[in-house]
Amino acid sequence: MHEFMKPIKSSPTSSTSIINSMASQHYHELLLSTLLFLFISLSTQSHETLVFPVRKDPTTLQYITGIYQRTPLVPVKLLVDIGSGFMWVNCDNHYISSSYRPAQCNSKECALAESMTCNTCNGSPGPNCNNNTCGLFPENSIINLSTTGDVIDDVVLFRSIHGNFATVPHFLFSCGGNNLMEGLASGVDGAVGFGRTKIGIPTQLSSVFNIHPQFALCLSSSPSSNGFVFVGNGGNYKLAPGIDVSSSLMRTPLIINPVSTGGVSFEGETSSEYFIGVSSIKIDGKAVKINTTLLEIDDEGVGGTKISTVTPFTSVETSIYKSVTRVFIKAAEAKKMKSVAPVKPFKACFSSESIKSTRVGPDVPIIDLVFGSEDVYWRVFGANSMVEVKEKGVVCLGLVDGGLSPRTSIVIGGHQLENNFLEFDLATSVLRFSSSLLFRQTTCANFYFGAKP
Repeated sequence: MHEFMKPIKSSPTSSTSIINSMASQHYHELLLSTLLFLFISLSTQSHETLVFPVRKDPTTLQYITGIYQRTPLVPVKLLVDIGSGFMWVNCDNHYISSSYRPAQCNSKECALAESMTCNTCNGSPGPNCNNNTCGLFPENSIINLSTTGDVIDDVVLFRSIHGNFATVPHFLFSCGGNNLMEGLASGVDGAVGFGRTKIGIPTQLSSVFNIHPQFALCLSSSPSSNGFVFVGNGGNYKLAPGIDVSSSLMRTPLIINPVSTGGVSFEGETSSEYFIGVSSIKIDGKAVKINTTLLEIDDEGVGGTKISTVTPFTSVETSIYKSVTRVFIKAAEAKKMKSVAPVKPFKACFSSESIKSTRVGPDVPIIDLVFGSEDVYWRVFGANSMVEVKEKGVVCLGLVDGGLSPRTSIVIGGHQLENNFLEFDLATSVLRFSSSLLFRQTTCANFYFGAKP
């Protein structure tokens, strides 16, 4: 277990205010100034739940978080990619630190990273230019580009839901380069991966902080409000007004895809992404006729359903997409919804004036993703199924055609995840999930961070 320092507790009023400001325009300055007087050490037997504030970028629709890293500490904005197997940071962009350390080939750090390469470099020595250093393949999942990068460790700062801060002096990650910056939101300098690997965020922090290997995801739909990722022991997630969101969650197994879905992979490598066993789709209680073999993962790792924070809208294989859209439009007609011209990338669009509003968004046909047993389903209400587009007075079914032969048949995207609570338990390989929190008259922006009970 790595040694690490323990922070002091924040002032009574800073626990909520700091976390709500971290993803705002000035959160770096606020947090950095706070650190000047909030730093003490944390017991190595800590059972804290750690928290990553997440903000939706309005231009790219990407979900962004921030950490502090290096010596001296600097703020780093990162893309939230729950399926990526590790954190990577652009080391070409003025990465200056007195505490970084390359992982030497055949070391325990390289074994932990499951690296299959040993790198050399003929350029100027630096974080991403070392000899006899093992490597990984950081990937920009927005543009599906992978490159090689050294494995290094450095100081990273994390915070708990109770207002504490702690450092990990030897946090393992990979270096990326400037060529991986294309398509990322402004100011973003890498990605933070919560995938199921030994150096993914949940597993690595589980080892360091002696916490349960799990994380919970709750994305806000508003670019002006934080959502959160919680890592650790979980339970008692408090939402205003006094709601314990973890008290009534459905459960379904997390499925391991036996073939890696990463941009670069090796024989026998499993996927670090999170797949779930959707067995059928219903719209207003009526089963949609689809080729159910597409919902299964074959021996080549093709098919199935996965959850993604880097896909803005749920992507569906063409034949499933056509069937779902056809049944949805028919059900919409029964509700007197008026169809209008499609707006790319969507194909089923309607006049918003013909749709009533409800607590859970537009009053449109309900979509259920069913898991094996008919009693376990993920219910998608109008707030998550419909998208307001640039054309005034038009809303569209927020699904996109994923093509005839996609690697994964259904990719559940960010819009469908917003204001839903998902808890990924890596120890038991179980997903616990809510439907829309709007149904409970609350949102992912309303988490309460109080003192320890």
